[in-house]
Amino acid sequence: MSSLKKQSGSLTEKAGISSPEITNVSAINQIKNKRRQQPSASELISGILSGNITALSRAITLIESTNPDHAAKADQIIKGCLPYANKSIRIGITGVPGVGKSTFIEAFGTYLTQAGKKVAVLAVDPSSSISHGSILGDKTRMEELVKDENAFIRPSASGENLGGVARKTRETIILCEAAGFDTIIIETVGVGQSETAVHSMVDFFLLLKISGAGDELQGIKRGIMEMADAIVINKADGDNIKKANQAKLEFNRALHLFPPKKSNWQPKVTTCSAITKEGISEIWNTISDYFEMTKETGFFQEKRNEQNHFWMMETINEQLKSNFFNQPVIMEQMEQIKKAVQNDEISPFAAAQFLLSEYKKLLIP
Repeated sequence: MSSLKKQSGSLTEKAGISSPEITNVSAINQIKNKRRQQPSASELISGILSGNITALSRAITLIESTNPDHAAKADQIIKGCLPYANKSIRIGITGVPGVGKSTFIEAFGTYLTQAGKKVAVLAVDPSSSISHGSILGDKTRMEELVKDENAFIRPSASGENLGGVARKTRETIILCEAAGFDTIIIETVGVGQSETAVHSMVDFFLLLKISGAGDELQGIKRGIMEMADAIVINKADGDNIKKANQAKLEFNRALHLFPPKKSNWQPKVTTCSAITKEGISEIWNTISDYFEMTKETGFFQEKRNEQNHFWMMETINEQLKSNFFNQPVIMEQMEQIKKAVQNDEISPFAAAQFLLSEYKKLLIP
């Protein structure tokens, strides 16, 4: 019994094991110093253009950073990569949680890399409104694609931006294109108004649906249906094939009720199984047909131009908002005004007008 009591836990160091007597302190310090050193903007640009994934990842981290000190370096990187961008096709993929977006993207992305494409997946993970944290588990779900040397997966937290995608995602696309990725896939969080934001930065918008979950009637609504260039009924396998085909018929009928798209493209409805890979090649054929048609008519470039203008305006709005809230005077007044609004001493509209007038005084002394 006493011998059992003397046994230690599995994490306890065994007797006789000790640190080596000879330690290269110089080598250790060199490694530590190298890790502390941050590559310059020009070094990161050079790395991105040569297809270095580490350089690409570090540059994206700078873009996503909220540290004001990183903003200038990030802008320099974007400027250096811009001449080498805009040579990809951008595909947005959305669908409610549980529709199988990650499984579908892995199957679809693997199909593309096997066809000789270089695929970048920008997966936006929803942030908790309570803890503000994100799981960022997309790499875990896409086990095969993450090991593919022709694929790059970058999960990012949505934060407080509209639907989790905004300027930072738009600029990340530029870096991925400069790194040689010819197919960019953006996965939305699948909730709220994220679809609107994604639609404003992609060339093709794909809506994933499932059958047998009361989803058909919910899907036949304007808005998301009008944005979709293709609807894919996922999980069409096993006993669910019949239901998937029925859902396909219902969505096809619904699509004919909507007015024609500006591109004159008639959205297609198809079924697939991300598990068995059935229907994946047909989806790519549909997307290819879309690009061939829109490039011939000039709509492809027209849409890209409109998106550039949209994101210029969005950036202006974002910068104005940031400047307003970061003014010390406004920050000081905000706390007092907030309490007054909460206590019904002043209306929210009057409070907002007061703060805006205070901000105006700072701009025009």
